[in-house]
Amino acid sequence: MGSAASSGGSGALHGRIDKRQAILDAAFTVFARRGYAQACVQEIAEEARVAKPTVYSHLNDKETLFRHTIEAAADTLMAENLAVVERLRERAPDDDLRGSLSDLAQRLLRICCGERARALRWLTYAQVARFPDLIESVQERTAHRPRAALADRLARLALAGHLRPCDPEQAAEHFFALLTGPLESRSRLGTRRVPAAELRVIADAGVDTFLRAYGSD
Repeated sequence: MGSAASSGGSGALHGRIDKRQAILDAAFTVFARRGYAQACVQEIAEEARVAKPTVYSHLNDKETLFRHTIEAAADTLMAENLAVVERLRERAPDDDLRGSLSDLAQRLLRICCGERARALRWLTYAQVARFPDLIESVQERTAHRPRAALADRLARLALAGHLRPCDPEQAAEHFFALLTGPLESRSRLGTRRVPAAELRVIADAGVDTFLRAYGSD
């Protein structure tokens, strides 16, 4: 009986977590489509296929719902960015450091200009007056933590002699800046879709500049 009850309780918990995630996913879709002011909880409930009171039982009000929605979207992007940086950790750069860094750069750029990232930036910036703390929260997830992970990898590359001795945190900051700066310009602050060919140009130019500054040769 105890085991069955425990199993039933675990199932209920998972069901509640799944429902909460469905609400957050639906909320992001609606907020991205309508903006914060025009989005309504009823539409979010319909998008999530739950009753309106269910939304309120999980997330107390519209402001709380928006805050958790933005942070959940940022968590998703953080996981994607960290997974890309982890690929660099797994690949042996001995013979093709430039190729490994170019692959990393292109993957990071594709994430950065994807629909989720574009919508997240727009929603965060549009509501900065109402939710000023969300800027820092989003940056911590989508920029600071991936940059710290890259710094760790660059430190290892420097110790192995693949890069010159450097401040790895500064090197990681420069690497990201060489990608995001041109992307912001070419995308017109996220209002223009950047073709894959242009992303490759940005990635290759960024890696070339980075290796000129940090390469071991």
